[in-house]
Amino acid sequence: MTQPVEPASKSPSSPADLRALTPARVALGRTAASLPTRALLDFTLDHARARDAVHVAFDAEAIAAGVAELGFAVSRVESRALSRKTYLSRPDLGRRLAPEAAARLAAEAGAGAEIVIVIGDGLSSRAVHAHAIAMLTCLAPRLDAAGIAIDRVVVAAGARVALGDEIGAILNARMVVMLIGERPGLSAPDSLGAYLTFAPSMGRTDAERNCVSNVHRAGLSHDEAAAKIAWLVREGLARGVTGVALKDESDSKSQFLPPVGEAVAKA
Repeated sequence: MTQPVEPASKSPSSPADLRALTPARVALGRTAASLPTRALLDFTLDHARARDAVHVAFDAEAIAAGVAELGFAVSRVESRALSRKTYLSRPDLGRRLAPEAAARLAAEAGAGAEIVIVIGDGLSSRAVHAHAIAMLTCLAPRLDAAGIAIDRVVVAAGARVALGDEIGAILNARMVVMLIGERPGLSAPDSLGAYLTFAPSMGRTDAERNCVSNVHRAGLSHDEAAAKIAWLVREGLARGVTGVALKDESDSKSQFLPPVGEAVAKA
């Protein structure tokens, strides 16, 4: 009786196959007890790019101009961290508006706003320069398709995430969405994050926010991130909550808002 032949086992993936799946530093090889010269040079270069990203000057004027070109009302503000050195050494100052900026913003506040978008430099101005306007371009039609209007965009220099709470409170916003540069990593010095807070007010905690992170060339695309943000905005406004009480279920096909092209076609 002929015995069944076992299928040949697949050979393990090669280091090249593994490296193609991730930007992480894997299968680098070695020279004696050290890294190969190429791997060491690549690490040194990426480390320098990450450090530089923290110190790149924020071009708030260019970002504000890009927002205005999209047709949104735009304001510019600054935190109490008026220099990069102060920003890095005093995170608390990046969470509060400079008094004169708060006064200017209060003068522009109306009776209330549904949603306010804040674009802040955070720890990577490079990320904001690379992605913020493209993110807003993808997000706006998705929100419009859900009947949600962006009342105002605020461009904030020296911003930490919690700065959006004070901005949202001054503008009487039901929800604030903060687009901000994330802490640079060795594989992504230009990663953008989005933080959503319902009923923003000073003293909100991170447990009361939702975060969509890793928007960059090897992470979430602008449209993928916009779909998640739009779903969270819609559900957050409908349920009156963000944070741990609002789970991101946007990956369910039935929960997705229409893609940008479809939303525009139906408009």
